[in-house]
Amino acid sequence: MAQAQRQSDTVVAMSTVKTPAGVSDSDIARRAYQLYEERGGGHGHDVDDWLQAERELRPALTSTAA
Repeated sequence: MAQAQRQSDTVVAMSTVKTPAGVSDSDIARRAYQLYEERGGGHGHDVDDWLQAERELRPALTSTAA
């Protein structure tokens, strides 16, 4: 009887490379966590917090094209 092969989980470290705006992903993560705490720690809004932190910290990357 053949055994099914088990895939191992791969852990990927978050990048700390600075963008042209000089803001790293770890800066975004810190601000997103602050937003999480300010909201009282409610779960389910992690993506919203991340996107809000990006808008605050990387305004130059926000498209203003019509």
